[in-house]
Amino acid sequence: MAKPIKPLNPSQVQNAKPKEAPYKLRDGNGLYLLVSPGGGKAWRHEYRRPVSGQRNTISLGTYPEVPLSRARERHAEARRLLAERCDPSDHRKAQREAHAARTANSLEVIAREYQAKKAKERTEGTAARAEAWMEQHVLPLIGARPIDEIDAPELLAVLQRMVKRGTVDSANRVRAELSGVFCYAIATGRAKRDPAHDLRHALPKHTKTHFASMTRPDDIADLLKAIDGYMGDPLTLAALKLSPMLFQRPGELRGMEWVEVNLDGAEWRIPAKRQKLPKAQKENPRTPDHVVPLPVQAVAILRELDELTGRGKYVFPGRVTPTRPMSENTVRSALRRLGYTNEQITPHGFRHTASSQLNELGWNPDAIERQLSHRVAGGSVRATYNQAEYLPERRELMQAWADRLDALRTGSNVVPIGRKRA
Repeated sequence: MAKPIKPLNPSQVQNAKPKEAPYKLRDGNGLYLLVSPGGGKAWRHEYRRPVSGQRNTISLGTYPEVPLSRARERHAEARRLLAERCDPSDHRKAQREAHAARTANSLEVIAREYQAKKAKERTEGTAARAEAWMEQHVLPLIGARPIDEIDAPELLAVLQRMVKRGTVDSANRVRAELSGVFCYAIATGRAKRDPAHDLRHALPKHTKTHFASMTRPDDIADLLKAIDGYMGDPLTLAALKLSPMLFQRPGELRGMEWVEVNLDGAEWRIPAKRQKLPKAQKENPRTPDHVVPLPVQAVAILRELDELTGRGKYVFPGRVTPTRPMSENTVRSALRRLGYTNEQITPHGFRHTASSQLNELGWNPDAIERQLSHRVAGGSVRATYNQAEYLPERRELMQAWADRLDALRTGSNVVPIGRKRA
């Protein structure tokens, strides 16, 4: 008759010393502590499989991460499974497979797949913003959840956190991004419906505000003087000077490539792929470049930059990664360093500044709109006239605008630059 096994106590487990060969300290009913020659201690459960009767052993963890009390709890659970004729080893394998399947179908995994796919169709800035929204507001909260288990109330709770912080516009954009993720999951067979679509009327509407800009000549003059005193990176200073002078979209300016610039011809041609156009127009090889006539002041700035960055692709390469353009926050941050807040001026606000001043001074509105590269509704009379390039007039306009900025900055007499309206 086998001698009964006396259960272990915590002191025995703690004080068990290694020997030349592995040995077992048994606790009873197949549970034992395996002590290795190197001093490692591991809990094991030895049992017979329910159907075949073959001996098998499973690990219950290592000591001291798993103390005696916890090892006994795991052992008791394994014995409960055996009593139900379920092999603990098979049960554990099934749990691992189920967890792997849930992880593969998690919101985070599918969102990253979707955004990687969409990145080819989006601008670099749009893709970065979409990823940042998910990283900051969604994935830390529900990223690990299986996508087919997420419902509308769960998504609404996430989005309402953003609304409470006052970021209503971002909350609506995140909802739209999530809707795209769920549609992608449906298309790939990992979800059956889009709960984000159900929330399209559940969030408050964003009240659109215009980009902060300056329209008073005195304020513009003060800003230009502050830019002249900027003591930071020379590329940033050049971007600060060209932003109000050329008044193109910030992404187009910072992404300017040397192949687009003709200094001798005093032109910058922005290809369709970099313009704010519908996808079909961007992909149409017949879509014309947007021509930006360069005043002599801009040509002088670009010639200086040519000596710094002319051998690379970008006029304004990134400081860390020169193969990519300058960060979208560089000019904005420089304005903050100069003491200007988002409520006073933004990089995009330079467009409104130029537009309002040029219209006020009497320049042809169609030439101004064409210079801004604004799209006009196709059915309007204005749209018909807008097809004309107005290029000779725009050359004159751009030079006159640069001269006016010089006069404001230096405080010299500002001569009228107005033209009769067409």
